[in-house]
Amino acid sequence: MILQIRVKANAKSNSVSEVVNDRLIVSVQAPAVDGKANEAIKKVLAKHFKVNQRDIEIISGEKSRDKKIKVAG
Repeated sequence: MILQIRVKANAKSNSVSEVVNDRLIVSVQAPAVDGKANEAIKKVLAKHFKVNQRDIEIISGEKSRDKKIKVAG
C-alpha cells in the first residue's frame, strides 16, 4: 500500500490523525534533524498499521514534510 503523508515534527505526541487534501497527517515528537523524525514516522506508522517497522519504507520526500510511504505486509 502506498500512502501520501504530511508530517508534523516537534508535536506534543506521536499520532496518526485525519486525512487532509488526500494526505494522512502524522505527528511525531522527534525533531526534523538527522533523520530522527523519519525514524519516528516509521515507528508510529508501524504501530498504527500493526506491521513491523522494517515493513515501512519512505519512497520519496526524505527531507520534506510531504512524503510518499510504502507499507508492506
